[in-house]
Amino acid sequence: MIALIVVASLPKPVPVDAAEVERGVLEVTIDEAGRTRVKDRYTISAPLAGTLARIELRPGDTVEEGAVIGRVEPLAPQLLDDRSRAQAQARVAGALAAQRQARAAVSRAQAALELAEQNEARQSALAQRGGASAQSLDQARFETRARREELTSARFGVRVADYEVRMARAALGSVESGEATESMEITSPVAGRVLRVVQESEGVVQPGTPLVEVGDPAALEGRVRRVEPSAFTKVSALGVEEQRVNVVIDIDSPRERWTQLGDGYRVEARMQIWREEDALKIPASALFRSGRNGEGAAEPDAEEAEGEESEEAAGDGGWAVYVVRDGFAELVAVRVGRRNGFEAQVLEGLEPGDQVIVHPSDQITEGVEVRIR
Repeated sequence: MIALIVVASLPKPVPVDAAEVERGVLEVTIDEAGRTRVKDRYTISAPLAGTLARIELRPGDTVEEGAVIGRVEPLAPQLLDDRSRAQAQARVAGALAAQRQARAAVSRAQAALELAEQNEARQSALAQRGGASAQSLDQARFETRARREELTSARFGVRVADYEVRMARAALGSVESGEATESMEITSPVAGRVLRVVQESEGVVQPGTPLVEVGDPAALEGRVRRVEPSAFTKVSALGVEEQRVNVVIDIDSPRERWTQLGDGYRVEARMQIWREEDALKIPASALFRSGRNGEGAAEPDAEEAEGEESEEAAGDGGWAVYVVRDGFAELVAVRVGRRNGFEAQVLEGLEPGDQVIVHPSDQITEGVEVRIR
């Protein structure tokens, strides 16, 4: 009887959940909401004052280069004055200046592409001889691709500038003739899709009034291309001020994987910033900050230094875990590397196959007997 009482009074093992330390793929990503945007878009505007006929196009409609977007009936000759002629002449002058700038931009982009291709060739040759790192070669390839895309965009600008010159000269000719002319057709300078119809209804328009936006949805932005230099402050739901910057990215995955995307679509973007194929990892819920007395202090904050490495030791408030050994909990100091919201890389302190306690409660201390559920 006494033996039964003694056995019943002995402390029972604390039931715990445990996970095995293992090697595998670990990724650190940034998840953010964004909005798609067509790279090269063009706003077609009224070339002269007149009455605009109703535009029948709708967002999403396909247009070819030179396709008629709308028609403008010029005002009566007696309503045209010196001011109208001056505006038309200024529009021609501005279009010619923009045309010169666009052609100069093509020349600069062409020179930049040639330089990038030469640098890529040098880096490739050096890499084959072991004189350049893979990172340097990747950077050179990225620069070449970026310069090629800039050249494509610059050539788009030239086509648009040429179109502006033609429309401005046509409008000036209509004004200077002083005679009633037929309605002027407004055409698309590029092939693509209608992104937005600004002026749909019939009505009087002035020179430069935006009518339709066109662009090519196949050229959406996705892979990181530019981080804007100016940051802005955002206050989180917890009242914490966060410094953020806008990032412009280019989509580099196959077109068929995002064919349903269009301009202005809201997207949830996941950007991989780090990846290790053979990382020693544990669940992030097994980690906690250890106090100087050796007892667990708190579990890691999901927002705390995610993706960064931690060099602290457990004895001075660094990271620690409880390892199950021979049925007892043992406090082990660990050095943590990269982390995401679910897993953490372990640099020191653990070996593959170790069992760590996840979500350790206040019942778990050094040397307490445990039972894995």
